[in-house]
Formats: sequence, C-alpha cells, structure tokens
Amino acid sequence: MEGVLWYVLAGTRGGTNRARILRALDDRPRNANQLAEDLDLDYKTVRHHLDVLMDNDVVRNSGDDYGAVYLPTEQARDHWGTVEEIITEVE
Repeated sequence: MEGVLWYVLAGTRGGTNRARILRALDDRPRNANQLAEDLDLDYKTVRHHLDVLMDNDVVRNSGDDYGAVYLPTEQARDHWGTVEEIITEVE
C-alpha cells in the first residue's frame, strides 16, 4: 500500500490535488460537490481524482454515485503515517 500511496499522491501530475482531497476527507467525509467547493476545484477534476483514489483503494464511497460520500479506506488509515509524510512532502 505504501508504494500505491507514493504513486497516487506524489508520483503523478495530479498528486497534489489528490493529497488535498485526502486531507479534506480525513477531516470529514464529503461528496464530490462539497470537495469541489471546499477546495476551489472544478467538479469534474474532483471526480477524476476520486476515481483514481478509488481505483487504488485509497478512498471508498458510501451511497449512490451522484450523492456518494467519500472517506479514506481502512487500508489507507492503516498507513496514515505514510499519507501524512507524503502530504507534507508534496505541499
């Protein structure tokens, strides 16, 4: 999981935004629209990054696709020290 986290948060062009999204979700679960507003990002951009994070088992959603609320997976929580290290490095 640590390799996946480094790749999706620091190893790709969108990693900084994914790190911001993950930090916001750590604060409290939110839907894509709330994330877009809170982080001042385009909704489609947020959806893309959420899809990448979901594909890599970093976040999960609860609910249907449109109103789904996102939160970090247990696997990401188990490696939260690595997440914090990466977020510090990419900011």
